[in-house]
Amino acid sequence: MAPGSKEKKKGVEGSQVDKLTDDILADIISRVPYKSTCCCKCVSTRWRDLFSHPDHRKKLPQPLAGFFYESYNRDRFPKIARYFTNVSGEGEPLVDPSLSFLPKYSSIDILDCCNGLLLCRCWKFSDPKMLDYVVCNPATEKWVVVPATDWSSNVEVARLGFEPAVSSHFHVFEFIDEETWGIDESEQSDWDGRIAAVATYSSKTRVWTHQIQTVEINHFAIPTRSKGVFFNCVMHLAAFDRMVVTFDVEGNLLYIIGAPHSPPYYDDSPVNDVFVSQGQLHFASNTRSESDLSNLSVWVLEDYSLGKWTLKHTVSHLQLFGTDYSALDYNVISFHPECNMIFIVYGQENTLVSYEIDCMKRRFLRQLGRDCQLEHLCVDAKTPFIPYVPLYMESSADGP
Repeated sequence: MAPGSKEKKKGVEGSQVDKLTDDILADIISRVPYKSTCCCKCVSTRWRDLFSHPDHRKKLPQPLAGFFYESYNRDRFPKIARYFTNVSGEGEPLVDPSLSFLPKYSSIDILDCCNGLLLCRCWKFSDPKMLDYVVCNPATEKWVVVPATDWSSNVEVARLGFEPAVSSHFHVFEFIDEETWGIDESEQSDWDGRIAAVATYSSKTRVWTHQIQTVEINHFAIPTRSKGVFFNCVMHLAAFDRMVVTFDVEGNLLYIIGAPHSPPYYDDSPVNDVFVSQGQLHFASNTRSESDLSNLSVWVLEDYSLGKWTLKHTVSHLQLFGTDYSALDYNVISFHPECNMIFIVYGQENTLVSYEIDCMKRRFLRQLGRDCQLEHLCVDAKTPFIPYVPLYMESSADGP
């Protein structure tokens, strides 16, 4: 061996070990709030540098923290209030559900959360029919106002698109139905709520654009509570009539994908929605067996162009709830972004449970309280449960 080659080899091996160590440290620290590491004297400068490096922050996202939701209590003022529960079901809320850092508005509704940013609909004191959209980051307590469109006050479905690994900019999607767009639904459609146009806002250009849908060809309507999944710069939503619709950031319809179903029965129930987990698009649906027992089925999309779904898992309601539970009385609210776990809310008291697919075990987390529709306030809609993943990177929601 030539002189010095041994030392050179050791140097190469040492650099490889250092890189591996950096990756491990980044994996650990990326799961600690950035503000905590900045204030903690016991964390070294090298660790903080690793933590704050954008490559590590993009590669190693924060885990699921918990859920925003609303509940009703007739003995409390206000009767309807917003809460946050940790994903463990235990401890003090990690996030202030009141979003007290935002400007003062008459009321604030959380419409969507995407990779750490919230899309809020904020009604003004000056005119109860006027609103702003506000996109905010609860982790940094920063926010920006997105101006409303001419249709915003009547739009029922608005969603947020944001992928920090791709861009620091976000997109807001408005799905405008025929009535709001000015089309007489009684003459144009066999069912209410069909989408006539899609408006999109880019935080980069700071302008709204809209795309008119070809109603003679593309017939679809989107449930108010349909969860938006922004994945690979494409917005995905479950629509009525057993389909998934996808849009690019300019509002162009890309694919209409048939929702999966398994024989012998498909139960067209509210438990049909899209989720993203472990880098794949998932679909949760309610099905029935030959013996007429209800099941929850989980699917993975394998091919966009062919609309090919693969059945990943099926679990009976009997195993999940101890009885053949009605699909009307439970709601799949989230998939864990990094493992085979789903989160379900069921019953009058909105009992939150997790279900691990690999070991087929259910875990009770907590009771969240009654839905407002149980008190005849929102009869046709389930309370939205908004999953929240913290974001400690800068984004366009942090302002100019």
